[in-house]
Amino acid sequence: MMGRQIKIIGAGLAGCEAAYYLAGRGVKVTLCDIKPNSFTPAHSNKDFAELVCSNSLKSNDIYGNACGLLKQEMRIIGSLIIKAADETAVPAGGALAVERNAFAKYITDKITAHPNITTECMQAEEIPDEYCIIATGPLTCGGLAQDIYGRLGGGLYFYDASAPIVSRESIDYSFAFEGDRYGKGGDDYINCPLTKEEYYAFVQELLSAQKADLHSFDKREFFEGCMPVEVMAARGVDTLRFGPLKPVGLTDKNGNKFFAVLQLRKENACGSAYNLVGCQTNLKFGEQKRVFSMIPALKNAEFLRYGVMHRNTYINSPENLNADFSLKQDGRIFFAGQITGVEGYVESAASGLMAAIGALRKLDNKDAFIPPQHTVCGALARHVSTPNSNFTPMNANFGILNCDRNIRDKKERYRYLAERSLKEIQEYKEELWR
Repeated sequence: MMGRQIKIIGAGLAGCEAAYYLAGRGVKVTLCDIKPNSFTPAHSNKDFAELVCSNSLKSNDIYGNACGLLKQEMRIIGSLIIKAADETAVPAGGALAVERNAFAKYITDKITAHPNITTECMQAEEIPDEYCIIATGPLTCGGLAQDIYGRLGGGLYFYDASAPIVSRESIDYSFAFEGDRYGKGGDDYINCPLTKEEYYAFVQELLSAQKADLHSFDKREFFEGCMPVEVMAARGVDTLRFGPLKPVGLTDKNGNKFFAVLQLRKENACGSAYNLVGCQTNLKFGEQKRVFSMIPALKNAEFLRYGVMHRNTYINSPENLNADFSLKQDGRIFFAGQITGVEGYVESAASGLMAAIGALRKLDNKDAFIPPQHTVCGALARHVSTPNSNFTPMNANFGILNCDRNIRDKKERYRYLAERSLKEIQEYKEELWR
């Protein structure tokens, strides 16, 4: 069909995913973002699709992890974001982690070079009266935020945090060793062990350290998947060593086991910067340096970036969105990304892909075509559109895929769910192209 066009507001993971998918199918796309002229409080890179928190897109295990399965579903459908991640990956064991700047540049280059995409630097102040996808993310603000909340009956929010990054050359290797858990994935992580005394001293200082001001927001809720390390520690002194600092499966070259272990993961391909895995935090910068330097391997660490916290906002999607991510009030308007209540990089990009599919079908005067419910894509689409009195952000997980067989062994059950999902998503893709 000639003359198909759409506006996409927000050039994050979801917006870029949607723009590239639609442009590749002949739709004229205007992609609007405040970059490069201005930034949200959480952004600093002039390129699109900037990763704010971790550089990890989580597990790549198709048969044992729902996020790994979701990535494969997206590869089958044709995802720009997962292609970019595969192309700019850094070693991270069984996870798919990327070099942030290379990842963002790869996507930006693909977007700006596409003949069907026009980029426009602007601050949207209202929902457009035309076909559009709103993918402005959890930091949506200004007139657009007011318009969204006014039309959709308010918004919900939680707090998100990122972890510090340290220089590799500043790590003391007399107190660290390389290796992945259970020996999988090679020497992709730097492991920083703590004795029993060192661990409890670290936790004590973590709990008493000064936190940064979150301003006078009226409530403070944290998403479980990105819990600040100090909040987690407050649940019990042993919480961290059964969580992000768990030593299970980690031994040095002499076979020694440890009471607790902090893992460091590569931030870039050259391995000059490492992320403190699971240590997202809201401590003041000086306190971060003081407390994390108590870990023997980090006693002289150079902090390249400190952890920060920001508010993530999302809409009450079950009250307002259809399963194709279109607005119930106006079928020309679609939402995508974390603002819909999907949580995580990959999940956000997946929602952009599904919103694009929904918008394309509307532009072509076709009925909505939702991914099958037994796929992770389909399950997430139904999560954001099914009535729920306690709607909260959702990561990809096997729990949202209904198992129609009584398979007691978890590993076998997950494999069955994954194989069923991949079969159905392939059939879905083939039907899309008919």
